Amino acid sequence: MENTKKLIYRFKIDIHLGAKIGKNLHFPHPYSITIGENVTIGENLFIHQNVTIGYGHGTMHIIMGDNVYIGTNSVILGGEIKIGNNVKIGVMSFVNKDIPDNCTVYTQKTNTIIQNN
Repeated sequence: MENTKKLIYRFKIDIHLGAKIGKNLHFPHPYSITIGENVTIGENLFIHQNVTIGYGHGTMHIIMGDNVYIGTNSVILGGEIKIGNNVKIGVMSFVNKDIPDNCTVYTQKTNTIIQNN
């Protein structure tokens, strides 16, 4: 429990005790990461800063396969979500549905520029 407090205080990383995480978890920029209690993660997860996977309580369950890459500022939330093996999730993505194996997913974003007179 003391190590959990240190992670939260120093890096703002909150990994709930109920989360199941495989080998080789990589945090290249370990800041502001939340992994909920009903999350199961395979091996070789590569996760950047400001990522939320699930939330603390509830019936939701997120299952991730092996070799998953999650870009900065991404959120994975919803009911039952299965993310396959060898998946890449782009920067600033919102994932709320299943992703099959060997896919890249990202949320399309557009800028709207309004000129002020």
